[in-house]
Amino acid sequence: MLTVAYIGFGLSVREYHIPYVENRDDIRVKYVYRREQDIPAFAEYEPFYPEIRFTTNLEDVLGDDEVNLVVVNTPDQFHVPYAKQILNAGKHALIEKPFAPTAKEAKEVFALAKEKGLVCMPNQNRRYDADFLALKEAVDSGKLGQLVRIESHYDYFKTNGWFDCFGTLYNLSVHTVDQIIALMGVPDSMRYDVRSIHHPGKADDYYDLEFFYGNCKASVSTSMCVSIDYPRFTVHGTNGSFTLPPVIHNSGKVKRLGRHEVSFDDAPESRWGTMVYHRDGETVTEKVRVGCAHYERIYENLIDAIENGAEKAIKDEEVIQVLEILEEATRVAKSHGAR
Repeated sequence: MLTVAYIGFGLSVREYHIPYVENRDDIRVKYVYRREQDIPAFAEYEPFYPEIRFTTNLEDVLGDDEVNLVVVNTPDQFHVPYAKQILNAGKHALIEKPFAPTAKEAKEVFALAKEKGLVCMPNQNRRYDADFLALKEAVDSGKLGQLVRIESHYDYFKTNGWFDCFGTLYNLSVHTVDQIIALMGVPDSMRYDVRSIHHPGKADDYYDLEFFYGNCKASVSTSMCVSIDYPRFTVHGTNGSFTLPPVIHNSGKVKRLGRHEVSFDDAPESRWGTMVYHRDGETVTEKVRVGCAHYERIYENLIDAIENGAEKAIKDEEVIQVLEILEEATRVAKSHGAR
């Protein structure tokens, strides 16, 4: 049995964590810790979770022998301090993205986890997005032949940039870069194009990162100046192509009180992918089903890693690679007047 405590009670916990574990027999959510000053932001949601103990005393969590996993869902600057505090208390840790500000700090956390004999991993749940799972299925089928080009787009049209002045690299590319690393591995080389369009000198809000793998190039792009949507993913190979419809953003969601419920149904066919490939001299067109997100797989892997010593789904070296890319991209952003 995995007994879980959450640090933080924002949208991520309520929508991307608890709904995927609350009905499992092998996971129990016991605590949510939030600071006194944060209570007003979340108090209206707390009555919908009567089975959870809410506390402003972190020692309630760290001193409870039943709790064996603590999940950190806080602003980025608190990830590393909480991770170290959790590990020093003898608990396993799941840390929201970005895992750390720098690769150096991530290595320190992983070293501490190894020293303590504990599992510590980032919640790179976007590896289990429905559209990314469909992309992976298409690539793994082999029908596209040798991969030549991969494009990943996560774009918006926002007249004032990304959340006014917060950068996109550590908010968005931490997801999309990790997806490319998960799909393709460590690149042979990279090119970085990072800019600040709306808030010069403050934060990046445009990036186009290029990953080179032999004869294949993958790119990860985000812009706040896209009024005509790109496909979410496009893949071209020596024997065919694959594409998925544009991303549906969460930014326009209407705030609703109550417990968040998730659907495990397939996406509508209008959201499915299209694969065109060649077989026996003919051109074949197939629809590729897009199912549902499977964020519970992070927890399934944690149970296996904690109880059976299984390999972590998100490997330490992959985390380090993503952070090194983000650090270099940030240096490029600074050289162009961002941040």
